[in-house]
Amino acid sequence: MMGLNPQITNLMVILGMMQVSKRIPFDDPTVLNGVRAAYVLSNVAIVAIYLYVQVQINKKKDMTTLKYVEPAPMGSADEPKPIVTTVHAYDLGQLRGMFKAQLMGVGMMAVMHVYFKYTNPLLIQSIIPLKGAFEATLVKIHLLGQPATGELQRPFKAAGGFMGAMQGGGDVKSDKKSIEAAEKAGRGGVKDE
Repeated sequence: MMGLNPQITNLMVILGMMQVSKRIPFDDPTVLNGVRAAYVLSNVAIVAIYLYVQVQINKKKDMTTLKYVEPAPMGSADEPKPIVTTVHAYDLGQLRGMFKAQLMGVGMMAVMHVYFKYTNPLLIQSIIPLKGAFEATLVKIHLLGQPATGELQRPFKAAGGFMGAMQGGGDVKSDKKSIEAAEKAGRGGVKDE
C-alpha cells in the first residue's frame, strides 16, 4: 500500500469503513461511547504528533534562507509574490496550517455529530486524519526522519485535487528565474519573520 496514492488509499479506507459501520450497533450507548472515545483518542494522537514535530522544528532551528514564489490566489488579479523566509519559519507556518486544518475537521465533525446526530462519520474520521498526519510532509521529515529532498524538498508542493486548486491556484515555484521575475514585477522579496 505504500506505493499507492494517498487519495486512493483514503477512498479504500472510507469504502471499507462504510461497510464496517453498517454492522456496528450505534444505538447501543456503550458502542457509541467507544466510537466517540476512539475519535477523541485519534485526535489526541494527532495533536501529540504535531506537538512533537513542533519541538523538533524548534530544536533544529534551521535558519537557512528559503526563497520561493507564492502563486496568486485563484481568481485573483494579484501578481505572484516572492517570499524570503527561513526553513524554521516556513516549517512553523506549515505546521500552523496543519493544526488549523485539524481543528476545522474537529469542528465540522462536532456539528455533524452533535447537531445533525450523524454517528457513522466518527468511525471514518478516527482513521483518515491519523493516516493523513503520518502522510504529512513535515511529519515525514521531522518524525520519520526522511531527508528533505525530492518530494519532501521545501517549499512543499501544493496539495492535489480540488482543495489544493482552491487554496493556491498553482504550484509554489522556487527556481531562480521565477524568483527574479516576481521580484522585478512586485515589491521585491517579502521577508516573513
